[in-house]
Amino acid sequence: MYDVGIIGGGPAGLSAAMYAGRLKMKTLVLTKERGGTIITTNDIANWPGIKKIEGMKLAKNLEEHALDYPDVEIKDALVTGIKKKDDNFVITTQSGEYEAKTIILAAGTEVRKLGIPGEEEFSGKGVHYCALCDGFFYKDKTIAVIGGSDSAAKEALLLTQWASKVYIIYRKEQVRAEPVNMDKVEKSDKIEIINNTNVTEIKGGEHVDTLVLDKEHNGSRELKVDGVFIEIGRVPGTVLVKEVGVKLNEKGEVIINRKSETNVPGFFAAGDISDCFFKQAIVASSEGVTAAYSAYVYLQQKKG
Repeated sequence: MYDVGIIGGGPAGLSAAMYAGRLKMKTLVLTKERGGTIITTNDIANWPGIKKIEGMKLAKNLEEHALDYPDVEIKDALVTGIKKKDDNFVITTQSGEYEAKTIILAAGTEVRKLGIPGEEEFSGKGVHYCALCDGFFYKDKTIAVIGGSDSAAKEALLLTQWASKVYIIYRKEQVRAEPVNMDKVEKSDKIEIINNTNVTEIKGGEHVDTLVLDKEHNGSRELKVDGVFIEIGRVPGTVLVKEVGVKLNEKGEVIINRKSETNVPGFFAAGDISDCFFKQAIVASSEGVTAAYSAYVYLQQKKG
């Protein structure tokens, strides 16, 4: 029996594990990928106190810090279900079941990918999914944002702080941004919208240099860029909470309060899977710490 079962091994989950270890709670982290989505980021330049660090290195640092506490255990396992058992929880994985007095769900989200040739090959080498994380490295460069939502428009606007040219490539007729953001996009002399167009392939050598389009733009189906940011949505990993009865918002995110509590006693959530409006690794880390402390308080109160 574990005091806390943490599902997810990204910044939220590992930070929660570190703090749970400090509080001497018997802790199990179950994750299908240690480090979470930050391992796909080549360089991180917005982690307080560290001017620049590779995503893989930051993930390793977080893992080592968590494992520095003897009460913390990490297992590589895909979680397939969570259910209540009396006052506790049973976590089902492909390799077995584990029982915990509390749960911290930190499974994050998965970016929606295009699924085209070159996307995986150039991940972190010109293919990115977070402008705030990686835009800094494209100063005076030409980049593209793929997507047509308000998020895509905001990514493009943010990227103009560094890039000399930003394309928005969208498969439909009109970018669906909020009026205030659409107005900024249209007024920007750095942004060019390419509508009714799909990207069919990403090409390059050691780094991205070309996007292949399904129709001609300025007489060519190949668009020269230094990088591409894909913004076609994210999918929260909340399918696990349905049987437990955890409430979700309209986006499918777990609803939490400032203590990282959900509507289910003993069940906490942190990071990108939650309804936090600002999805950043450092925010996820903070929520993970909060969730661990809240789990500790919950267990102390149960003891009376």
